[in-house]
Amino acid sequence: MRDQGIRYAIFWLLHWTWALSQNIAGGIGCLLLARSGKHRRERYHGAVVTYVDTQKSFGGVSLGMFVFINGKYSKADPHDGWTHDSRIHELGHCVQSILLGPLYWPVVALPSAVWCNLPYFKKMHDTKATKHVYYRLYCEGWANIWGAAWAGEDFVTAEMRRGARFGRAWRKG
Repeated sequence: MRDQGIRYAIFWLLHWTWALSQNIAGGIGCLLLARSGKHRRERYHGAVVTYVDTQKSFGGVSLGMFVFINGKYSKADPHDGWTHDSRIHELGHCVQSILLGPLYWPVVALPSAVWCNLPYFKKMHDTKATKHVYYRLYCEGWANIWGAAWAGEDFVTAEMRRGARFGRAWRKG
């Protein structure tokens, strides 16, 4: 238990120093959402996860140690498949944030935002037959690897098992 506390202290320290710009952006978002009092919040392996009640079409986003997941898709049970896998994936972006520091914006955030929102790419990875294509983008597949390693958990949904590792099966066998 003590080792886990040290691990989380380092996680927070790196977010509030090396990854400060992402953390400030995420902290502001978290504070603004907290003012409404309508959103569920929890800690997850050092990150602060907020379930955003919105009709907008987004799965999740990470800014520093602050994770925002669409509450519309998330069931009340945080251990349902989609929520479980989304938390792992977004936690991976938290780890990328502390690894890259200020380089997170051009290396991960910008490519991810373009990949997720540009109509051409959105159409490509939103079709049911090619849903796993989303994780072929280097920063998205990499987030899955880091998130699973940091959480010490495995993916549970068929979609993530089929294509979470850069569009390839998560585990062999």
